[in-house]
Amino acid sequence: MVFKRRLKPVYTVDLLPMIDVIFQLVVFFMLSSTFIVTPGISLELPSSSTAEPVVLSQLVITIVSEDELYINDKISSLSVMGNQLRDSALKSTAENTNVIIEGDRKVSYSLMIKVLDVLRQNGFTGISLKMRDSGN
Repeated sequence: MVFKRRLKPVYTVDLLPMIDVIFQLVVFFMLSSTFIVTPGISLELPSSSTAEPVVLSQLVITIVSEDELYINDKISSLSVMGNQLRDSALKSTAENTNVIIEGDRKVSYSLMIKVLDVLRQNGFTGISLKMRDSGN
């Protein structure tokens, strides 16, 4: 006597577990990646072979010229930068605030030193210079 099988084999791939894994990976990468928001000022940054990515701190100073400085996204100049830093709310946390200085390639070395002096006079000690990777 020959018995016939009532159940036929199913040859489809169950996609639901794979979709769950893909969704979890997307959520993981969205949460673990950092987004750096800087002011929209176009600069030609100098390149460096030892550059490392820097997490954006509370204070970004962009130097275009002596009369055109940006503190975060607000325009300033070297002559009033010290007063603005003294009056700002960042003064109370100057020791804990990391400062990132972005300078155009054409900015003079003496101007960078003047900006560093103003920052140090106002209590900012964690100062970093931002540069472009050599791969860009």
